[in-house]
Parts: sequence; structure tokens; C-alpha cells
Amino acid sequence: MTGIGHGGDVYAAARKLRRGLHRLVDFSASINPLGPSPAALRTIADAGDLLQHYPDPTCWDLRQALAIHWQRSAEEFLIGNGSTELIHLLPRALQIRHLLVVGPTFSEYAAAMKQCGGHVSMVMAVRAESYRPPLEQVFAPAQGLGKTETDHPPIDAVLLCNPNSPTGYACSAAAVRKLARLVARRGLWFLVDETFAEYCADASIVSQALSARTIVLRSFTKFYGLPGLRVGYAVAKKPIIERIAAHQPPWSVNMLAQRAAEAGLHDVRHARRSLRFMDRERLRLLKKLEQLPGCTVFPSAANFILMELPVRQKVAETVAVLRRHGILIRDCSQVPGLNARSVRVAVRTRADNDRLLHALTAVIRQGGS
Repeated sequence: MTGIGHGGDVYAAARKLRRGLHRLVDFSASINPLGPSPAALRTIADAGDLLQHYPDPTCWDLRQALAIHWQRSAEEFLIGNGSTELIHLLPRALQIRHLLVVGPTFSEYAAAMKQCGGHVSMVMAVRAESYRPPLEQVFAPAQGLGKTETDHPPIDAVLLCNPNSPTGYACSAAAVRKLARLVARRGLWFLVDETFAEYCADASIVSQALSARTIVLRSFTKFYGLPGLRVGYAVAKKPIIERIAAHQPPWSVNMLAQRAAEAGLHDVRHARRSLRFMDRERLRLLKKLEQLPGCTVFPSAANFILMELPVRQKVAETVAVLRRHGILIRDCSQVPGLNARSVRVAVRTRADNDRLLHALTAVIRQGGS
């Protein structure tokens, strides 16, 4: 399974292009275009005294805030150095040897399994259905657990990204809960990555009772606009949280991250403003992208849009041309399950989005050169 890779490496782009970060417009990473909560920024500015002490290893205050926010016990939360740290902790902590992933999706799940010597199988959504995750097919390849023609161990965990990256499709919470019950009956782990779920709250299962083998991952990176601080969290029953925490390095999450995340969580006004903006601007950008000759655009419930370039348009050349103009987009041409013309663009500010549209129009007219 080859990977989608990560967007957001603006530092490497800046070095290569020999220009400052302020001269780059990053559509490769899907971060809240309105930025972090003003309350979070004030908290960071006033938190200099925290640098003189080690971080709180239990992230006590942030877990208490999450407990109130989700009306769950604080013992059901584990804070991580971004959700990526948690993705890498899970295979080791839960002794997952064979993970079934619903794709096409984020590459980090496979990377985490590879690091611990595990194996990944995939159930693929199809283009004709706008990449709707085929949840009904999840158990089709698992029917013969331990009876496959390969030497791989039986599937012991299922992973769903919801809403999915890079396709943007969101399954209903009811459908996800149904799958969780089926997975639990098989005695498998069920991992749900809700990194983008703030943009479609109705799809989330965090506010509901979770089975004893379900783990939900969330993040303060995308919606809360704090990618540079690295803070995410897992939600699960207390025994599972304790089991995962036992594999986590000490002082994993710094105090600026803990305090900023807590402040952002409390800033309801900024959250509402961010959602209103995204609902309007995502629809506007999607319609504009649909008007580009030869392009195919897929609906999204997140803060990014998956699209296909025209048939004769080469993704690598298009990405390179835009990059030279200081515009970074995500090349998805090598993602298993997508085609060679696939790219993903974040929804940014109206001015940034107009700049992208103008540049893409010019590139397409010139055939990518």
C-alpha cells in the first residue's frame, strides 16, 4: 500500500523555492482558514511562565474540559502529540497484527502498521459512488479469518476515517455505530478517525456510548487550527485508554498545546463562525472548480475538496507549476483507489481560493506547462 503522504510541508517548499512562508499559499494541508481561536492565541501569548516547568503528563485540565464538552468521564480521554502519535501507538498497545482499512484513505494507518511489522488489507470505495465507503463490504474479506491464501495473520482490527481523507465523504453516525456493533461481535478492534468531524458533527459517534473495543481519534489540528502545536486525543473505555497510555512516552504533549487546545475548545463563538464560513465557501469553491473545463469534483463534508484534472492533464506537472507560483496542492495520483488525475485542495479564505482558481484555470488552458 503506497501512501498519500502529508501535506503542509511549507518549510521544505520555502527552502526549495527560496521564498518566505508568507509568500506561499498552502492548499495541501486542510487547516481552518480563519485560523486558531483568538482565545487560544491570547492563551499562548500569556503562557510564558509555563515554559519553566515540565508539562502536565496527564493533561488533566484538557481532559476535564473534554469530559465536560462531550459529557463523558475524563478517564475516557488520552491526549496525544497530535492524532498521528496515537495512530502509531494503537498497533503496539492493542497488539494489532492485521488491520482492515476502508479506503482510499490517509497513508499514516499503513505506515503505523508497517513500523510494528503488521499487515494492512483494504476495502475500497469506488469512484462511481463518489467514493462512498462500502461499509457493507467490510466483512466480505474477513469471512475467512485465518483461512486466506496468504501467510498473514487474521484481521484483528477495522479502521474507518470519517469523514474520510482525501475523499471528503462522511458516513452517518448510525451507519458507523452499526458497523461498530458488528465489529465488536467479531471480537475485533474498531478504530474511527474523526479528525475532520467538527465540520459534520452529525457523523460523529463520540457523544454516544462506545463499545468496549471502539476507539475514536480526534484532533485539534484541522478545525481548531493548531497544527504547529501537535495535539489530538483518543476516546475509549477507561481500560483501553490505560492500555494505550502505557505505551506513550512521558511528557508527550507540551503545555502550550494543552492550554491552547483547552482555550480553543471553549471558544464557541469562533467555532460557530468557522462553521458558517466553511459551509458557504466550500460550496462556492466547489461550484467554481466544477466549471473548470474537463475537471471532475466530488462532494465533501470536510474542509477540503477532492477533484480530478482533465484527462490529458498530468498531475505532477500541474502541481509543479502551481508550486512555482507559490501555491501548494495535494497530489493524490498515487493513492490506492484513486486515479492518476486526482488532487486534493483545502478550502481557504475567499481571496486565496480565488487565487487558486485563477492559477488552475491558466494551467489547464496551457495543458499543465
